[in-house]
Amino acid sequence: MALKIRLARGGSKKRPFYRVVVADSRSPRDGRFIEKIGNYDPRLPKDSESRVNIDAEKAAAWIAKGAQPTDRVARFLSQIEVDGKPVYTWTASNNPNKGEPGTKAKERAQEKADKAAAAAEAAAEAEAAPAEEEAAAEE
Repeated sequence: MALKIRLARGGSKKRPFYRVVVADSRSPRDGRFIEKIGNYDPRLPKDSESRVNIDAEKAAAWIAKGAQPTDRVARFLSQIEVDGKPVYTWTASNNPNKGEPGTKAKERAQEKADKAAAAAEAAAEAEAAPAEEEAAAEE
């Protein structure tokens, strides 16, 4: 049985509230879970102490038993310490192309860069033309 430490959504429409639970990976997101080990309220400010409440000892015990946290929960656990050590060492997921823009966005950026280069070139030519006229007039 593969165990996950993950978020289970609660709260009403447009007012999310999450429980941090240990559950079988095959069970539904908001379905059956083994144990509730904390909660997360994304509506609170990021510096609020009650935004994320996780029982660190329970989380460490479940990780020792083989439970794997999801990316979001792993971030939370990396900020919590037990006996001076973080409960979990979080590393960013290995998907380097996730933040890369799509093809249409790349095309729009290229067109914008081309227009900016053409405008800069035209401005440089406009500045150079009066300087040449002044040099010709002085001779």
